[in-house]
Amino acid sequence: MRSFRYLLFFLCICVSAVADAQRRVFSPAEQQQISIPTPSLFARSNAFEIDFSSLKDRDYSFPLPVGKAVLAGSQAIEIETKEGDAVKAMFQGTVRLSRNIAGYGNVIVVRHDNGLETVYAYNAQNLVKVGDRVKAGQTIAIVGGKDGRTFCMVAILVDGRWINPSTLLSVKSHRLRPQVVVFRKQANSVDVSVKEEEDDVTSLDPEEMTDDPFEDDATFQLDLSELEEDHWAYPLPESHVISPYGGSRRHSGVDIKTVPNDEILAAFDGVVTLSGPHYGYGNCIVIRHAFGFETLYSHQSKNLVKVGDKVKAGQVIGLTGRTGRATTEHLHFEVHFKGHRINPAILFDHAKKALKVSTLTLGKNGSVKSGK
Repeated sequence: MRSFRYLLFFLCICVSAVADAQRRVFSPAEQQQISIPTPSLFARSNAFEIDFSSLKDRDYSFPLPVGKAVLAGSQAIEIETKEGDAVKAMFQGTVRLSRNIAGYGNVIVVRHDNGLETVYAYNAQNLVKVGDRVKAGQTIAIVGGKDGRTFCMVAILVDGRWINPSTLLSVKSHRLRPQVVVFRKQANSVDVSVKEEEDDVTSLDPEEMTDDPFEDDATFQLDLSELEEDHWAYPLPESHVISPYGGSRRHSGVDIKTVPNDEILAAFDGVVTLSGPHYGYGNCIVIRHAFGFETLYSHQSKNLVKVGDKVKAGQVIGLTGRTGRATTEHLHFEVHFKGHRINPAILFDHAKKALKVSTLTLGKNGSVKSGK
């Protein structure tokens, strides 16, 4: 029993020592100076980025949500409010400094897990100490001020350099800007830039696809809702489905019917790669689109395009018929991706004669997954 007590006492001392060591992660200089480089921040690379658009509400808080904020120069924000208001931590992190500093009053610096540091100055009272872990929105101080004004000065640091807060957030609305920001180390500074968003895909025109999305990645996401209305068309607008894709017949496409010699429309912008009789398909047309997509139209009474033609979505390319193996006038419509047949219903809502509002995850190996 006595041995067990000694062991328990020893374990408590070890746990206490570890916890105490974890709290002392900052050097004396880091606990004394506001502006000081962050060790190892750029050790692996000379740049890092933060996607502020992906943060949830719980991941960010404006320091004084009800205060009136103004940009003070280009390096800080002053937020005026009433006495006794609570100052909140902007992001999750660890308190690196909590002390009185000449010219700034009571100051707190929080080193955040995302690589940034935030400074909160002129506090009436600091409520956290060095080593404390804080969450976004946690109260860390009581607002103070200077020269008869009640306010908190807030700054954002990267590797000890003060950056313009308005690059990351709207001073007026208090909200983070939904963007990806790149922080790049220079010789004597840190360059802050907004990463340009990739252009939305608005057309499946293969000639507009300047870069192969699968060159560096195994998958690519295509948001069908981003395709502009004049860049897609339901191939037979007044039709109804007489035979769906798959089933016991293992049907390779969907059969849709209206009346004989009705106009068939190109589903997307593209280039005609086949136009003519093709086995059981009868008069057949294949159009190549971007990213590895192809659409096939068959049983036409007449094709109105030839190989090499560039066609626009909605352009009339043929007339419905019953050539090949067909028992009635209709359009047999197929969609291929990288040589694999896929269900046309992944792209089109046959009942509404409209493009689906969904995002497709396209695989380099020819896989297609649909999600809202």
